[in-house]
Amino acid sequence: MLPKKTKSICPECKEVVEAEIRPVNGEVHLFKECSEHGEFSDVYWSDREMFERFNEYCYDGRGVNNPQTVVDHGCPSDCGLCPEHKSHTSLANIDLTNRCNLSCSFCFAHAEARGYVYEPSYETIVEMLRALRKEEPVPTPAVQFSGGEPTLREDLPKIVEKAKEMGFKQVQIATNGIKLGTDPELAKTLKEKELSTAYLHFDGLTEDVEPYLNIKKKAIQNCRKAGLGLVLVPTVIKGKNDDQLFKLIEFAAKNVDIIRGVNFQPIAFTGAASDEKERKNKRFTIPDLTKKLEQQSNQEIKQNDFYPVPSVIPISKVVEAFTEKPQVEFSSHPHCGAATYLFIHNNKITPINRFVDVKKFFQTLNNLANEIETGILFRMSDHLGNGRASKMSENIGKTKAVTKALRRINKTIDKQKQPEGLNFGQKIKRIFKEQNYDAVGDFHWDTLFIGTMHFQDNYNYDLQRTKRCVIHYATPDGQIIPFCAYNSGPTYRQKIEQKHSTPLKKWKEQKGEIEKYQEEKPECSQMKN
Repeated sequence: MLPKKTKSICPECKEVVEAEIRPVNGEVHLFKECSEHGEFSDVYWSDREMFERFNEYCYDGRGVNNPQTVVDHGCPSDCGLCPEHKSHTSLANIDLTNRCNLSCSFCFAHAEARGYVYEPSYETIVEMLRALRKEEPVPTPAVQFSGGEPTLREDLPKIVEKAKEMGFKQVQIATNGIKLGTDPELAKTLKEKELSTAYLHFDGLTEDVEPYLNIKKKAIQNCRKAGLGLVLVPTVIKGKNDDQLFKLIEFAAKNVDIIRGVNFQPIAFTGAASDEKERKNKRFTIPDLTKKLEQQSNQEIKQNDFYPVPSVIPISKVVEAFTEKPQVEFSSHPHCGAATYLFIHNNKITPINRFVDVKKFFQTLNNLANEIETGILFRMSDHLGNGRASKMSENIGKTKAVTKALRRINKTIDKQKQPEGLNFGQKIKRIFKEQNYDAVGDFHWDTLFIGTMHFQDNYNYDLQRTKRCVIHYATPDGQIIPFCAYNSGPTYRQKIEQKHSTPLKKWKEQKGEIEKYQEEKPECSQMKN
């Protein structure tokens, strides 16, 4: 309920200050005051109704059993992870370099601007990966190699291969696509080393918005030939590319054989993107995005189709109840991100909400998990003298629970409105049968994940979000730091990079100039526009 007390930071001195989240004319704003630098306010979310709906999904995760630091000064000064952190790592980022063959103004990492090159050795990266896999009770399941531009590392295939060897189920890269577009063999090599997905920075479908459009289309073609899945990642800036949001989804839908999703990222005003006038003119929140999509799609996609990230926790709870093993929990703050799924059939886009009562679906799974957990505990205590009988009773109980659950779940599905050829209930049945996330991918039709994650900056900073972050950076020091503490707030990035970097002048003397891309405007006639 609003208003709500929280803590933030002063944008000037970075000290922790008291803050309040309040409704303002149908929006939600964050207000704070620093004793030295005065009052500050900014839009937190641009739609109060959506804010309240998402707030229903606030969930405190289990954190980690083996934190790397102790609580001394309090969040966000004790990263990490510290005992106060409420989530384990769902996705880790590792910056392989801050070198880049482009120079984007909004980028978090830019060697020329910093005056140094940050590039951990292969051996150091392996130790960073090892620290992530040692997290308890859930080893980090996914890692994304970023930068800078990770494809500038010649040992990238070796790094990807090592990550898979160490047990990461998902291994990704975040790339501008230049190397993938100019080197057809790179996508093939990365696919052979079992790279899961390439997250391709892709701002729009016109060259005034995406000046490297041709080469990025070529990158998509090269990934298609290699069978390497892609997710498009547009940085959304109000007045620049927010008129192309649905067009990007349509483009992805036409290339759904290789594009798995679109993950919109509203701009965060950090680093070079922190000018006050620019911030006020270009601030764009998650409700702005979902409203624009509803308008641009003529309500083919609706704002209410989107749910917060922690809404999927009941899936984890069900799998955990069956396997009796801790599972990944996407326990981020409910206002960090939003997502939905689109089903593509005969060039028609159908959001999952059109044939599934999503809220009821998750409630059903949550109830099931609770019933299984309660039942298992009862049977274990009831059969302590006979392990075999206990196990048999437990399995019978699980089977009954699954049968009951599937009947309930089928009631949340409108079979008449499903896309042609889709039996959603059967796919859910497979998840219960195999009890893992791999079963989710067994669709005989095309789907698109549509998501958005709005990272914080020093103006809309909310420590409750930081404490629940599930996207963390691994560092050469063995620390694991939440994304919004690494790139804003205390900005650990600069401290860590400077500690483990080489001065730019010295780097150039030893290894030459940093590679920069000069586009030759190649044509890509095979792309589905």
